[in-house]
Amino acid sequence: MAYSVGVPLVNSLPTNYQYYTDGGIKEGLNANQSFFTLNDKLIRIYSGAMHYFRVPRKYWRDRLKKIRAAGLNSVETYVPWNLHEPEPGKYDFGNGGSEMEDFLHLEEFINTAKEEDLFVILRTGPYICSEYNFGGFPSWLLREKTMGFRISEQTYMNFVSRYFNVLLTLLAAFQFTRGGPVIAFQKSCVNSFLKNGIVELLVTSDSPLSSGSQGSLPGLFLQTANFGGDANGQLNKLAELQPDRPLMVMEFWIGWFDFWGANHTGKSDADTRIVLTDILAKNASFNIYMFHGGTNFGFTNGASLTNDLFDNSGYESITTSYDYDSPLSENGAYRNKYYIVKELVANANPIQTLTPEPPEIIPPVAYESVDIQKALPLKKLLDHNSPNAIESKYVTAMELLDINNNSGQGNGYIVYRKENMDLPEKSMLTIGGHVCDTVLVLVNGELLAPKQLKVVSDLERFGFWRVKDGQVQLNNAAIKGATIDIVVEEMGRMNGGNIFQYNQTFKGLWQDNVTLNSEVLSDFKIIPLEMKKKWINELSEWEDYTAEQPGTAFYSAILHVEDEPQDTFIDMREWGKGMVFVNGFALGRYAAIGPQQTLYLPAPFLETGDNTIVLFEHFYTPATGKIVFSAEQIFDYVH
Repeated sequence: MAYSVGVPLVNSLPTNYQYYTDGGIKEGLNANQSFFTLNDKLIRIYSGAMHYFRVPRKYWRDRLKKIRAAGLNSVETYVPWNLHEPEPGKYDFGNGGSEMEDFLHLEEFINTAKEEDLFVILRTGPYICSEYNFGGFPSWLLREKTMGFRISEQTYMNFVSRYFNVLLTLLAAFQFTRGGPVIAFQKSCVNSFLKNGIVELLVTSDSPLSSGSQGSLPGLFLQTANFGGDANGQLNKLAELQPDRPLMVMEFWIGWFDFWGANHTGKSDADTRIVLTDILAKNASFNIYMFHGGTNFGFTNGASLTNDLFDNSGYESITTSYDYDSPLSENGAYRNKYYIVKELVANANPIQTLTPEPPEIIPPVAYESVDIQKALPLKKLLDHNSPNAIESKYVTAMELLDINNNSGQGNGYIVYRKENMDLPEKSMLTIGGHVCDTVLVLVNGELLAPKQLKVVSDLERFGFWRVKDGQVQLNNAAIKGATIDIVVEEMGRMNGGNIFQYNQTFKGLWQDNVTLNSEVLSDFKIIPLEMKKKWINELSEWEDYTAEQPGTAFYSAILHVEDEPQDTFIDMREWGKGMVFVNGFALGRYAAIGPQQTLYLPAPFLETGDNTIVLFEHFYTPATGKIVFSAEQIFDYVH
């Protein structure tokens, strides 16, 4: 039967798919007039962004149900190249063996969205920005001597084409006109799309007021808008650029993301209501970015780099939490914004379809604190790994190491070790250029600098990216046969900015030489610490923890869960800086300078029984020697 646009009784309302596929599928999303049609029926696209790679797989259905229950008819997601091709020619779309494999079942995510009565908008990259590490580019691209990012440079295009030939072949079967849920793609490298059988609507995504029609080909793609305010100005400009075509906001920024060492950000409920009301008043379609932000688990966060090449003083690293002040919080709870969106969409949508009730929220719990039981000093670990170190004449970037099938080191820490060094009294070590991104200097296992990162002004001292040609005194009295360890942390590559900076986003020490008393050091042992799950779970030579334990170390505790695991947060306010691992999985980064002070620990990462929590702490352990849990997020900027 055919369903009318009127408002029938609730129990007779069709689902989205019933309404838009009734009578068979003849046509996909059409934008050749001033309004969208889907299968020749009027549609306004009301979409919410959710990134499958930022949400535990077991929670995908719950989050998608909540998006649909808000009255939205679509979900939008990016597709991260760096996760799906972690090594050249090695792909992971679930069960591929990478660290993030359980997040990468893209086909399952798309199918689940359809099962929850949502259409899908795919933004396939190859560049995705998304405040993600390197904007979604694989770090191994940096190994190429000739490489142009986000331009039609041949080496770059060869890698993109190879990846797209795999990705788009997989995605073609999920197009709406083939019975799937995908109604639109954000375009890039259009020939790859056409060659691989993509026939759905292709769109671009920029700010009309600042970018004009740059990057768009009128008539071939639909241009859409990105903004957080001034909806009338942006949409009026969009209508001017492409008259008689539908208005679409691809990114309505309903919140914002956080940088380490900055204030926690967001958008007020009042602003949300004003901007969304203005969008709907113009009969425009929208995608809310982000409807559910999720988490930058592991080492996946991006960064901002605003300075010239080789100048890291303007570097800012994005937090582990990607909560984004979204309608659905990091742990999937409803905020006031959720109900604002639900109300406004219900009043504006000309098509009435069956909208389910919002699923019940299961609140997080605060588990009892657990004691640190074991410690593994960094020196002990490095001594154990030193025989397998990589020999290098000079310091070099982690991406250029010949490991991981010659794809380099993508994430984690890298150690530059010098052994059997005779240090005259008051020896001065100098790291030329900027460190990318933080550094710890140890002599014979003792941390010399930096000693802390408690307040933002600490970033102006030796040990952090803002300092150029940083110096540290290694000793007072002379030392014979010393071991110097320079431990560098990668805190996320730039996810956007000047395209010519992409070739300069190496991590580790690479901008200049390391000198000791003005003499260039050479013949290093390089020890990559990627901190992968298998490696974390196989750490050995643990010692019993004591309160006098040196700070730079791995620490281990056991969380025993009696019943079915529940969501929780780990409260990191008593710690300094480092990483947390749960049952081997890299949960994320923490830093005392905030604003993020808790790490979201989803229930699917826990097991009934014993769970091992490992911390790698740069500076010190708290006096309590405990890991503390919380039932709620805590944001606390430390000035």
